[in-house]
Amino acid sequence: MLTLLSHYNVRTRRTAETRDFYVTVLGLREGPRPEFPFPGHWLYCGEQDVLHIAGIVDNDPGLQQYLGDRGDAGGAELRGGGAIDHVAFTAKDAMAMAKHFVQHKIAARHRRVPNMDLYQIFLEDPNGITIELNFPGENPPATIPGA
Repeated sequence: MLTLLSHYNVRTRRTAETRDFYVTVLGLREGPRPEFPFPGHWLYCGEQDVLHIAGIVDNDPGLQQYLGDRGDAGGAELRGGGAIDHVAFTAKDAMAMAKHFVQHKIAARHRRVPNMDLYQIFLEDPNGITIELNFPGENPPATIPGA
């Protein structure tokens, strides 16, 4: 069950410029970020992280391995809505949702966030938009039946 819209993620080659815009122009502040295998920044509004900036670095597979390949070669797709990588929701009961996706034949990628007590499931909507589901404090088994 979904409980809250969590954050949005912008995938960009202009990592510092994007961060500076949101900090200087909109007043967000940079805050803690897990040790992901790719560069980036998490920006906060109050105590909530609301914008995740994922930096694209040529010949560095970290971002593609963690979030998936979006065909970013050349950066042509990184303008406007094409720069929005995914929409994230806070959710609960990862096991039930994973089984629900299997029943509906929805492909899903499962992840544990490094250095955080957070389990994630990624899937795509019919338009190819990635949906990230965050399950704070949940720790389902390494293999979810049918997933």
